[in-house]
Amino acid sequence: MSKLDGAVVIGSEYRQLGIVRSLGRHGVPVWVLRGDHWLGGASRYARRTLRWPSGSDAERLAFLIELSRRHGLTNWALYPGGDTETALIAQHHAELSGLYVLTTPPWSALRSAHDKRLTYRLAAELGIDFPWTHQPRDRADLEALECTFPVILKPAMKEDVNALTAAKAWRVNDRAALLDRYDVACTLVDPALLMVQELVGGGGDTQFSYAALADRGRPVASIVARRTRQWPVDFGRSSTFVETVVNPALTELGERVIAALNFTGLIEVEFKRDPRSGSYKLLDINPRVWGWHTVGRAAGVDFPVLMWEMLSGRSVGPLVGRPGVRWVHAVPDLAMAVKEIARGRLSPLRYLHSLRPPIEPAVFALDDPVPALIELPMVLYLLWNRREEFASLISPPPLAQGRN
Repeated sequence: MSKLDGAVVIGSEYRQLGIVRSLGRHGVPVWVLRGDHWLGGASRYARRTLRWPSGSDAERLAFLIELSRRHGLTNWALYPGGDTETALIAQHHAELSGLYVLTTPPWSALRSAHDKRLTYRLAAELGIDFPWTHQPRDRADLEALECTFPVILKPAMKEDVNALTAAKAWRVNDRAALLDRYDVACTLVDPALLMVQELVGGGGDTQFSYAALADRGRPVASIVARRTRQWPVDFGRSSTFVETVVNPALTELGERVIAALNFTGLIEVEFKRDPRSGSYKLLDINPRVWGWHTVGRAAGVDFPVLMWEMLSGRSVGPLVGRPGVRWVHAVPDLAMAVKEIARGRLSPLRYLHSLRPPIEPAVFALDDPVPALIELPMVLYLLWNRREEFASLISPPPLAQGRN
């Protein structure tokens, strides 16, 4: 298919499974570096599966270097699936670029996406709206803060997995709770990374993304989607139901962000429409493959394959994904739907109607059935073995005691 020899995919969750299938269906040899999840490695399109180290960044970097040197992978594309792996590759771009064909830009192009403090600074420079945000210098600064509640407390970046980073953010409804949550958060992350941010209201119909494959700041394939349902419901770690839409305003905002970053690669820019003002507020920039990217295959923009084509020196685009295509991650989406139905915010009929064709399942595929067969047992196994982490998604740890 191309001048490249193959692809190495880091991770084995549903988003990486999508990369494996997209490339494998076009005859690309794919190796999977598997973590705790098994889906990507269980695909019929995974030619080889290896264990991705669970240790430090130094150990993981050494693993990638040795893997390429031992197996001669200098002409293989390297696709990271998560933030940690993407940052690792970007920070060691010069070293790894001689060992793989990288899909990740250097750290200089990635920092503003990885660190939300820089993300919002970029938004301010571009005149793009974003949620009111305060970075407390210390507890005294937070005590004196004038703000309207409720707010959220969150880290500027995810360095380790803990109760706060697993939950993404904690909602706090008053000043006493904010101070107490801040004390707890300071034991989990560097206090300099903590941010207090306004809570932008609205449900799934206000959550949007502009996603693209970009070449030096110019989108060559793009799509706009409404992220209608997510898990968990309030501060989603991942979308569970997505619909492609036409939204020129979002397209213009997303293109401005990509141009400012002079970005090359796969990128998702997340927004939320504030129901009070109607403006779209920039929330996050994900400078790597995003969870629902496989909707692109049904919408005419198969992002991993287009990335492969671009790396091979072939002309790509400009392509725009067609609207009206749906995507669902069935297992968590059903759980979220049951919760929303119980809250009276979603009717059973509306839920069933949302699953009408054309729809792209995140995991199920007739030509590759094994991942769907093992997903539920895998989820149950991970829930049990990582029950403390998942419990933090339901409720934060207890408030600190004995503080005045």
